[in-house]
Amino acid sequence: MDSGRLDFIRVEMSESLDAMIAAAGSEALARQIDAIASSITSSLRNGGKVLFAGNGGSAGDAQHIAGEFVSRLNYDRAPLAGLALTTDTSVLTAVGNDYGFEHIFARQVAGLGRMGDVFVGISTSGRSKNILAALATARKSQLCTIGFTGLDSNQMADYCDLMLNVPSQRTPIIQQLHITAAHIICGLVESTLFPR
Repeated sequence: MDSGRLDFIRVEMSESLDAMIAAAGSEALARQIDAIASSITSSLRNGGKVLFAGNGGSAGDAQHIAGEFVSRLNYDRAPLAGLALTTDTSVLTAVGNDYGFEHIFARQVAGLGRMGDVFVGISTSGRSKNILAALATARKSQLCTIGFTGLDSNQMADYCDLMLNVPSQRTPIIQQLHITAAHIICGLVESTLFPR
């Protein structure tokens, strides 16, 4: 391996580590994570469900997180009601074709969401039009609205009851921190609803 490639690897690893250390040391972020976990726990305890959506890598994160809720995270327990709005290609293409791409999640929130449910919109930039539209629809339908984003993403704030602002402006690192925070949130929900 030449030195340029080795340097690239080291820089990427160092930036990831620095962001994780900043996140671990942030009391504000810990409070955000705790508030989100508490809100999701309350909804699930009262018969609600959690809807997740994102684009690209964040779509993968939505599916990953929903899978942790429905299957399990740290130990065997009953399934939790988590649903990724990113997986049904017939719905996505029908809504995209008939109403436009920015409505692919909002239409699903309107059809599947109920008062007391939680909608988690994931956007590393905080500017994804389809996530903002879904958050607006969720708020109008009296769902708890949660945004996962990066350091300086203010557009989502107007639509969110709770925000997870991770300390980075780089998309790959934001996504790493999102999935770490999501695992912590799921772990808190799991241990509260199904204490061992």
